[in-house]
Amino acid sequence: MSEANQSSVSEFLLLGLSRHPQQQQQFLFVLFLSMYLATVLGNLLIILAISKDSHLHTPMYFFLSNLSFVDICFSSTIVPNMLTNTLSSDIMSFLECLTQLYFLIALADMDNFLLAVMAYDRFVAVCHPLHYTTKMTPQLCILLVTGSWVIAILNALLHTLLMARLSFCADNTIPHFFCDMTALLKLSCSDTHLNEMMSLTEGGLIITIPFVCILASYICITSAVLRVPSTKGKWKAFSTCGSHLATVSLFYGTIIAVYFNPSSSHSTDKDTAATVLYTVVTPMLNPFIYSLRNKDIKGALTKIISMNCYVKH
Repeated sequence: MSEANQSSVSEFLLLGLSRHPQQQQQFLFVLFLSMYLATVLGNLLIILAISKDSHLHTPMYFFLSNLSFVDICFSSTIVPNMLTNTLSSDIMSFLECLTQLYFLIALADMDNFLLAVMAYDRFVAVCHPLHYTTKMTPQLCILLVTGSWVIAILNALLHTLLMARLSFCADNTIPHFFCDMTALLKLSCSDTHLNEMMSLTEGGLIITIPFVCILASYICITSAVLRVPSTKGKWKAFSTCGSHLATVSLFYGTIIAVYFNPSSSHSTDKDTAATVLYTVVTPMLNPFIYSLRNKDIKGALTKIISMNCYVKH
């Protein structure tokens, strides 16, 4: 970065949750710490169950284990800073802010892509069950996940480099608990037209294309299920997609609430609450959604717990 482009603001003050009274801050600290531990433990158990049980070495569970890994990383990028922020205002250097922004974008994109890949997997399973094993080969599964990582990393790098070229001259206060791109663009005293244009065009496509693919997959799945003559057959087909639909609804519902509402309806408290939903609550709920609605996962977890109890005794 040239001398002229160096930002005069070298650090940012994240107000976030520290504006609440002290008693509320202590309660929030315990609450978010508990949720973070539940997120890490729950997703690790999902990964462990899938890796240990050979019956779960299928495309659906391969994608689910990747989703659990991404959720652990996503929460770990945000929650430790959030815990610090509940006790006092958190100060982050410009480099730390850019680093956090990079990982946030990359991991959020991966969540987005994996949900689309999982929808395609369910589409093939329901609409083309006889060709499932020939279509969803291990090579294709690895290619889909690797391709998703490459696109997510390049997209995050693009937006981070665009942010790095901006200057911040006066106010360094971010009314949030992490370095949100929108908040940073508002603070910049440089021309942010290119950043905003890339966010709306390229960034918009990154979100909307997987979402459209998910919608198209479930339209085809619904159409195929409705043609099944027996009620039991319909219920079985829908139940295989129920967990994924719940996760999709949580992820996109909260993102739409934060980023696609009219700016006039936004308030700091509302935005913070909605952001907590998709950054903290959704990664925590995913393991519960998949384990409670999935007898295979429950069976694998029961085996692991039983084996541990047997070893101890």
